[in-house]
Amino acid sequence: MQRSKKILVGNENQYYRATLKSMGFTTEDLKRPLIGIANAYSELVPGHFNLRQVAQRVRDGIYRAGGTPVEFGVIGGCDGMGQGHKGMNYILPSREIVADSIESMAEINALDAIVLLGSCDKIVPGMLMAAARLDIPAILLPGGPMDGGIVFDGRQSDQTSSMEAYGMLSANKITEEEYKVLEDHSCPSCGSCSYLGTANTMCSLSEALGMTVPNGGIIPATSAARLQIAQLTGVKIMELFEKQITARQIITEESIRNAIKVCLSMSGSTNAVMHLTAIAKEANLDIDVLQEFDDLSRNTPQLAKINPSSKWNMTDFYHAGGVIKLMDELDNHIDRTQMTVTAKTVGENIAEATYAYPENKEVLTTKDKPFGYEGGVAVLRGNLAPDTGITKPGAFDKSLYHFKGEAICFDCEEDAEEAIIKGEVKDGHIVVIRYEGPKGGPGMREMFKAMKLLYGRGLAKTTALITDGRFSGTNNGCFVGHISPEAAEGGPIAIIEDGDMIEIDVDNRSINLLVSDEEIQERLSKWKRPEPKYKTGYLGLYSRIASSGSKGAVMDYDKLNNLD
Repeated sequence: MQRSKKILVGNENQYYRATLKSMGFTTEDLKRPLIGIANAYSELVPGHFNLRQVAQRVRDGIYRAGGTPVEFGVIGGCDGMGQGHKGMNYILPSREIVADSIESMAEINALDAIVLLGSCDKIVPGMLMAAARLDIPAILLPGGPMDGGIVFDGRQSDQTSSMEAYGMLSANKITEEEYKVLEDHSCPSCGSCSYLGTANTMCSLSEALGMTVPNGGIIPATSAARLQIAQLTGVKIMELFEKQITARQIITEESIRNAIKVCLSMSGSTNAVMHLTAIAKEANLDIDVLQEFDDLSRNTPQLAKINPSSKWNMTDFYHAGGVIKLMDELDNHIDRTQMTVTAKTVGENIAEATYAYPENKEVLTTKDKPFGYEGGVAVLRGNLAPDTGITKPGAFDKSLYHFKGEAICFDCEEDAEEAIIKGEVKDGHIVVIRYEGPKGGPGMREMFKAMKLLYGRGLAKTTALITDGRFSGTNNGCFVGHISPEAAEGGPIAIIEDGDMIEIDVDNRSINLLVSDEEIQERLSKWKRPEPKYKTGYLGLYSRIASSGSKGAVMDYDKLNNLD
């Protein structure tokens, strides 16, 4: 179905043709299918900085294959730039703006198909949400990961190394000269962060879903192959249009399970749980993503180790065979019958894959010799997280799988960070950061800085951190995030007191406050809901209708009917 014919064909539609011709389109251009290119390019996000070049090659492919490319801009915030200040409140809610704006432009202009260009944490899931919502032919193409920087602390550095180094500097473990050198040499190129954070996790999972052409998520940003695959993407979107293969034919319950298994097998970001939940909701799928993560984590082998699980970065993973080889190694764990944006099945893509680089079994191993026999992401429950809490055992030492410690509580991220720098957090502490959930933050900020400061001060293996906020995919150490219900909704995390004992047990998938049920209930009965931090603007709206982290932290518009 050529949607654009509704506005471009017939004498009655001269107005629309005239409007487009004002920008140089020809009569022949307007006879072709209109293929949108939603481009999140900006000079504020390193993962998107190369998307002008990428978009041009996508345009070339579209035009070569018989379509007319029409490009428009999409916002895209960098999680790194938002860290540790008010900006982070906007990062997760911006995912909804990305999805809504793409939906709006596609419908306003009756686009026939769409290519989605974005690389970073909330932009990729927002674009996939839009694709699922629109259900038109769609392909997502990231800009690729950046190169690793100079070696620091035993691995190639990245921007997170600077935060770890700040913790080291505050503890007098490095000099100011050692600290300053990272500023110029930790990020040597544009691209999404070189490690397996949320950005590269979601780019990889887009491949696993079938929404990105093989290797399209992980080819380095500076590689010529990135531009070649961009042109291929332009050609493939026209094939999808001609065959009317739409997003919901690709985003299915089974392809979501494929993505979950890949995430577990590579110890991807904990944020993937929330984003896949949101994508599944937009595709109208009847699948409990949280439960699937919980069930599948117990029998999905860990086959890839990428920073922060090892010293190897995303370029190393790409050279080792990447997502397509990982899916091949997962063998019968993967449903190979699922359709993809190549207009071929997962199995056909795997069969056609070739590998130009030597094997590196330190970063991507075989199913016969896995790094672990369970997935690298785990769902915890208990009296502290009645709905769920999410952790990433694949990124921390097994000695931390069972951690019992004394609570030290903070009602915001900034207070916790100040206490860590001042040396108030000690061995054996479990740092509790609350009122940072979707509604309470609002926006479910990442506790990235706090974790990096703990690492830098040598506390990563002797402390833990729990929160109703989120974590960056690069965090290491014992942590549990996404605790639901959140503090602002009266979840038990709201009533923890300094000195309470908390037990985290990854093997048994539990997290518990070690006080009596009676005491918990008494404290909850005295709890009072705090005033919202924002009552106007976008954050004011988001804080009022955001759903729980366990439900994807999406905008729940049904809540509008229940507002005071």
